[in-house]
Amino acid sequence: MAEEKLTMSIEEAEKLLGVSRPTAYVLAKNGQIPVLRLGRLLKVPRSAFLKMLENAGQPREGTHHDIR
Repeated sequence: MAEEKLTMSIEEAEKLLGVSRPTAYVLAKNGQIPVLRLGRLLKVPRSAFLKMLENAGQPREGTHHDIR
């Protein structure tokens, strides 16, 4: 039984999101993709990434969006 890794690379996240590598790094730098910095290595926590996708498009707490 293969265990699922707890983290993924930026490149793996990029492929799952369907964006380019430069875009994935910009999203990570801006905090739009959750990352862990391990020295010079960036890893994306799988659980935080999946939660981010689940919450995509939902208004953040404390914000109000008028849809007209």
